[in-house]
Amino acid sequence: MAFLEVKNVTRIENGSLLLSETSFVQQENEKIAIAGETGSGKTSLLKIIAGLIQPDSGEVFFEGKRVPGPNEKLLPGHAKIAYLSQYFELRNNYRVEEELECKNLLSDEQAALIYKVCQVEHLLKRKTDQLSGGERQRIVLARLLTTSPRLLLLDEPFSNMDMAHKRTIKQVIHDIGEQLEITCMLVSHEPADTLSWADRILVMKAGAIVQQGSPKEIYSQPASEYTAGLFGDYIILSEMVTDYFSAGFGLQNQHKKILFRPEHFVLSTKEDSLVKGEIRNISFAGGSYLLSVSFLDQLIPVRTLNNKLCAGDKVAVIPDISKACYLSEID
Repeated sequence: MAFLEVKNVTRIENGSLLLSETSFVQQENEKIAIAGETGSGKTSLLKIIAGLIQPDSGEVFFEGKRVPGPNEKLLPGHAKIAYLSQYFELRNNYRVEEELECKNLLSDEQAALIYKVCQVEHLLKRKTDQLSGGERQRIVLARLLTTSPRLLLLDEPFSNMDMAHKRTIKQVIHDIGEQLEITCMLVSHEPADTLSWADRILVMKAGAIVQQGSPKEIYSQPASEYTAGLFGDYIILSEMVTDYFSAGFGLQNQHKKILFRPEHFVLSTKEDSLVKGEIRNISFAGGSYLLSVSFLDQLIPVRTLNNKLCAGDKVAVIPDISKACYLSEID
């Protein structure tokens, strides 16, 4: 029996198709991230799973039992499924400990562990109007967890955060799964944030799941330019560059679009037998450099950890052909 099963869920709102016969399965303790452009149906899907929106057709099963929608019960929602909206709220002029006690179903020891995992122990005596945005989010999250859910749905947990608070909430979400053993699913406005966390990523477009797989599969072997663009820089080789790489490096030309990531190229100033390009621009990106190389009829992005080159230098572009991605879908 699957922990969570979504079967052929469709949702139409104001004449617009938000979800189209969407289906997938989540196993217990499996971390699933949902990625997609704005309006692709991510939030609607989470709310249907949580029992907060009624699907027009299809069903959701949680631990073998169907999740009723709000049209079927007086108080919407499922007792064992917690949903953290990106628009969370706290009551003003209350102490944090009062907010946390209002829905607490746990013993003092169990609640203390949740406060520790959510990194809010030091905030319990503070008033709710004295908290930063990141602190408020962790308080709301801790409040949800004191209801003892089995599944936690997180809608855009990293949005509108500085890097320090984002690092903190990432650690909290990791610890919720590891220490509290609560199964998690999240949506992220910045899908690249999910690569280091998820066991599986679902990519959504226009209300449908267009690709799913491990983070490595989604990043390295995207099925389309749409998926590739969600997770970082890429280039589709021109016909001229494809022919050159085929003749010189054994790249297979399968008459499909061929995609590479910038880190799948290396540059050389020593290969006199190879065609040279010219470095047009160099950008420092923190842990790496991104170089733009005018090569044959294309500007090729190349990412490198160390750089001793300058704009104007002549370089050979050498592909790692084992990393070539042949797109199976045309956007």
